[in-house]
Amino acid sequence: MRWIVVDGIDGSGKTTHALWMKEHYEALGASVTVFIHPSGRVLGRISRRSLQGSGRAMQTMAAIFFMLDVLNSLRLMRKSGSDVVIFVRYLMATAYLPGRLARLGYRFFAKVLPMPENLLLIDIDPKVAFQRIARRQDAREMFEDLPQLERIREKVIGLADGSWRITDNSSSDAESRERLRAILAQWDSGGPGPSP
Repeated sequence: MRWIVVDGIDGSGKTTHALWMKEHYEALGASVTVFIHPSGRVLGRISRRSLQGSGRAMQTMAAIFFMLDVLNSLRLMRKSGSDVVIFVRYLMATAYLPGRLARLGYRFFAKVLPMPENLLLIDIDPKVAFQRIARRQDAREMFEDLPQLERIREKVIGLADGSWRITDNSSSDAESRERLRAILAQWDSGGPGPSP
């Protein structure tokens, strides 16, 4: 089984990239399962509702239920029987933790949780991400304003070590999709995963 994680800030295009990957692997005849976090399952719904609130208590609830949701996805992944499993959001959610807890949380979970070989970080100009979020029909979440997106992006980039492949999604879909094709071609050939 190939396991891929797609991560990045809100509005970066994580789900879009995961769906492009799904198309790619299904075209090759593989069975593909995509887990999006927070999910539509009970734990994910509680996490998402908490994110739509405000304050430290809601932030803490969102983090706890997000992690429980991810742990449930890990359990379901093992039972899926799919050739390819794609997680949308995994470890970079720790960038939403306050202050130095982000780096501590990332290091802790990177040691405790299983890690896939293929990690893709979708980078984006926070202004572009904010414009995309503004066009959505969903209720706004507590981190979906421009100052928060800029702060979280800085943390995410700081957390991305050499094991992450980073691609920019600030331009057109066609350009982003072409960059993704090149990354998948490298991964599929057994080439290097992370960015140089």
